[in-house]
Amino acid sequence: MKHLKHILRGLSAVILLSLTTAVEAREAVEEQNPILKSMDSVEVSLLTCGPGQEVYSLYGHTAIRFHDIGRNQDLSINYGMFSFQQKNFILRFVFGITDYEMAIQPFNLFIEEYRSDGRWVKEQALNLSREEKWAITQAIDENYRPENKVYRYNYFYDNCTTRARDMIVEHITGKVSYAENRSYSPSYRSLIHDYTHGHPWMQLGNDLLLGVKADAKTNQEQQQFLPVHLENDFDNAIIINKDGSRRKLVTQSTYLLPPVANHTDGGFPLSPIGCVLVLAAITITICFVEAFTKKIIWGFDALWLLVDGLCGLIILAMVFSQHPTVSLNFQILILCPLSIIFLIPVVRKLRKHQAHGYLNVLMAFLIIALFLGIWQRYDVAMYILALILLIRIAIIKYWCKKPKLTNE
Repeated sequence: MKHLKHILRGLSAVILLSLTTAVEAREAVEEQNPILKSMDSVEVSLLTCGPGQEVYSLYGHTAIRFHDIGRNQDLSINYGMFSFQQKNFILRFVFGITDYEMAIQPFNLFIEEYRSDGRWVKEQALNLSREEKWAITQAIDENYRPENKVYRYNYFYDNCTTRARDMIVEHITGKVSYAENRSYSPSYRSLIHDYTHGHPWMQLGNDLLLGVKADAKTNQEQQQFLPVHLENDFDNAIIINKDGSRRKLVTQSTYLLPPVANHTDGGFPLSPIGCVLVLAAITITICFVEAFTKKIIWGFDALWLLVDGLCGLIILAMVFSQHPTVSLNFQILILCPLSIIFLIPVVRKLRKHQAHGYLNVLMAFLIIALFLGIWQRYDVAMYILALILLIRIAIIKYWCKKPKLTNE
């Protein structure tokens, strides 16, 4: 047994010596490797940019800074390039078939653009090894090839922020670990509401197009589609190396352009809620006029059926969008495309002092939609609109049962 112990100790010593020699040899090779050694002068940073006033810039932006001090090269890697001049850009964007492009530009031009727009820019210097910097360098070169730099943009799942994150995280030899907040799991809708609360019409537009899938809870990685969320996660992240040691992902955070007070354009004077309240007032007024004149003002009903149906067609079209969060939208029961089909039959019946059966169907749809609001969050204006339509249909049915009421 004693001989066996001596043999095992000898083997352990030999193995340890071999490993030590191998590590020293590898380090020596790396030290002599001119490519890896040149990475000592390279600094890679994450750039987070504040929101702008344009619709497409309201949520901020993310880019990568590649600063090679040795070669006097300072570049920004930007995955958010697009052009409104693309054919059918708006339609392509709505239906989720918009192509964005990776661009590399001098950093001074990048920062000047944000300075002129009055937007803040924060830089987070990353704590990367030579190998990681070299891996990112090679990946950027590969990604910038003409056949690779264009990608199919998706706001929630594959955008300029997630692309920048993946370019960094996927080329780190260890594992990036974030400081998790398990109690925080907002929906995609709630997350973008944080940026649109000062823009009620834009918020309404988002809420109209986003379906029930946008109200699913998100995890921390999913929340990183927003630049500020990724920035905050990077600030508190650590890299767990293969040998178990740890290092902070970010060594230093600096505002290259400090935040400034933004003045939101007032836009349309009435909010969506204000407009539907005006509609409610008009509807009530028309009902009183009908009660006084003993006539059904069917032109008003023809108008709201027309508008209801046209808006419904927009929501119906989103079924064919490649955006996963818009395909199932319960608001199609409020803004119903069937209203277009039944517009003329309903008006014909009203002119004869009769209520068409479609009004019963639409009333049922509205009640179901309000119930389904438990799972899908609607804009407050939509709840009010649904109630207005319910009341109007009930009054029409009441008028049509009264023999003394004539038609107009």
